[in-house]
Amino acid sequence: MSDCIKSAFRNLKSKRARTFLTVTGIAVGVASVIVIANISLAGTGAVTAEMDGLGLDGICVTASGSSAKLNENDLKTIKSMGQVEFAEPVTMETTHISVRGAYLKTVLCGIDFNADKIISIQVLYGRTFSRREVANAQNVCLIDENLAEKIYRRGNITGKTIPIECGGIEQDFSVVGIVKTGTSLLQNIIGDYIPTFIYIPYTTAQSLAGTDSFSQIAVKVRAGIDTDKAGSIIADRLDSSNGTSEAYRANNLAKQKNSLINILNIVTIILSSIGGISLLVAGLSIMTVMLVSVNERTSEIGVKKALGATRGMIMLEFLAEAVLISAMGCLLGIAAGFAISYFGALYYKISVSFRPAIILLSAGLALMSGIIFGVYPAYKASKLKPVDALRRY
Repeated sequence: MSDCIKSAFRNLKSKRARTFLTVTGIAVGVASVIVIANISLAGTGAVTAEMDGLGLDGICVTASGSSAKLNENDLKTIKSMGQVEFAEPVTMETTHISVRGAYLKTVLCGIDFNADKIISIQVLYGRTFSRREVANAQNVCLIDENLAEKIYRRGNITGKTIPIECGGIEQDFSVVGIVKTGTSLLQNIIGDYIPTFIYIPYTTAQSLAGTDSFSQIAVKVRAGIDTDKAGSIIADRLDSSNGTSEAYRANNLAKQKNSLINILNIVTIILSSIGGISLLVAGLSIMTVMLVSVNERTSEIGVKKALGATRGMIMLEFLAEAVLISAMGCLLGIAAGFAISYFGALYYKISVSFRPAIILLSAGLALMSGIIFGVYPAYKASKLKPVDALRRY
């Protein structure tokens, strides 16, 4: 066996350019599988983190009827239900701000002082709203860190005053806190399409808009309670208390998130399969190279057989060459794939989990391609008769 490996190394070394190109083909295939898998996994993780960061893990109650609205009575009704742990009012409005020559579109979100029990709000600087500020409908706000960077070129701008248009009325709001929303990956790649958020007291939004209703009510059910069932009960209870029929909807945001994650997982499998096709193409190149090698070494094979080499020895020698090419390409591809993934993660400021399953999958496919596509050339070489082979010597 050791003689076969030594002979395989010697033959590959004698054809360095050909060996290098074939090894490179395998390496590109392996690297593409690893990079595609890592990109897909990182994308899935980023989207999941983005949705979790927006608090999409509970129930969103909305009024779907033209005359139905959500108000304080509806909020009290929901809070009184045994299935509900927390319920908070939310108002939503698309608006813009014009500060220091920058005109920026944003989403104005009206929340309560303890909305962070349901909505994931990470305060980087300053504080959240106080109970008094919400009760008195004061003009205070929490703004997105990215928005602060765009306006003042720095993250911490607590204490600054910015004009915000709400309900068609522009007023000055005092910045009491800076919050982080969105993941680094999505902000870096598609930041122009992810809205920045400004949070104000929901009472302030109601006062400026001249209404006492909410856009929606965010609900978190108690542990162990079926979310879908709880949502149906909430919608039925609101219809019953308001004398309406199917005027209220309770959307299970966690279920929608899981559906999206399942779709992303399918995309990951498809993209990884596409990367595997490149390994198939690389395997065909191994077969081509080995067939050429058999034709070039016909006389050598004849001499070895005349000296007593068996068919098994000849076949093993050529298989060893094919496996060595695959192994070298596999190692080079793994190193290149994880290097690309690592530096890509640094550039986009995300974390990439290097899963052993990806390494085993890509390495297994590479070695299998070397064996499968090396069998026929090895079999063809082993079938050569000494007399026919020596005629070309």
